[in-house]
Amino acid sequence: MLQYRFKNSFADSNLSDRLFDLVEVTFPGLNELVECGRKLGASWESASTPFIRFQDDVAITHVGVLEIPMEIMGQRVTVGGIHGVATRPEFRRKGYYREVMEEVMEYCDQIYETLVLTTPEPEYYLPFGFRVVEEYIFQVKCSSTGNIDGWRILDFSTSQDLALLHRLLETRAPVSHVVGVVNEKPVFFVNEGSRTMYYIEDLNLIACVEIEDEKLHIFDLVSTKIPVLTEILARISQPIVEVIIYFHPDLLEVENVQILPHKLEETVLMVRGKFAATGEKFMLPRSARC
Repeated sequence: MLQYRFKNSFADSNLSDRLFDLVEVTFPGLNELVECGRKLGASWESASTPFIRFQDDVAITHVGVLEIPMEIMGQRVTVGGIHGVATRPEFRRKGYYREVMEEVMEYCDQIYETLVLTTPEPEYYLPFGFRVVEEYIFQVKCSSTGNIDGWRILDFSTSQDLALLHRLLETRAPVSHVVGVVNEKPVFFVNEGSRTMYYIEDLNLIACVEIEDEKLHIFDLVSTKIPVLTEILARISQPIVEVIIYFHPDLLEVENVQILPHKLEETVLMVRGKFAATGEKFMLPRSARC
């Protein structure tokens, strides 16, 4: 069995505090999102395998590995996600990140055919075999008049809505057969748990969307069956003239789609290893980005 110098376990009761101190230094505000995910019922610790370099009992570098069950080009696969990559500023450019990352790659090569991550700084991952995969948004003009109010905001302080969210995430259909996610909670909760989510009862659909003027931005849809776009628009109580979709809309039955390259929140998707959707136009949903 391979021995790893930096692989740790959250069974160590002191590990979380030391790690999240490092995380907060590197990504201010992320700990609030992590805590939100924990309150919703899926903690960082339950999902992530931490690789950490310590100095004098202080966590100075961390690379986390988690699993994302996905559908890629119609095939179910378990993808490894690299996340929470952090080094304290005073310990940067000393080779510590490279040491930890090399061990993480050795570990992941035993388990996963595919690794993914999203980052605003792809240059840090190119030396480890990651490549940038271009992503796209899908714009559709429409003339929905908005006659029916079929949405309500989910309230996760109630046990009913929280149970609904868990049930639909566990049984969800992928939002796309090109690239979609199934039965995943921790990453979803960190990315979407602090945002407003909507529920359409007669479609049994949770929608991660934003409406800006008369434009509908669709970031993810969680349901056992993805409805077509016209069914979603019919339940919005205001006029919509344009829809921007942040995943491949193969299940939405849309026409006359304008496809444009796009960096979501100024990050790029990077992939290492086998990736069946190479060359396809798609976007990894916001809820699954790590």
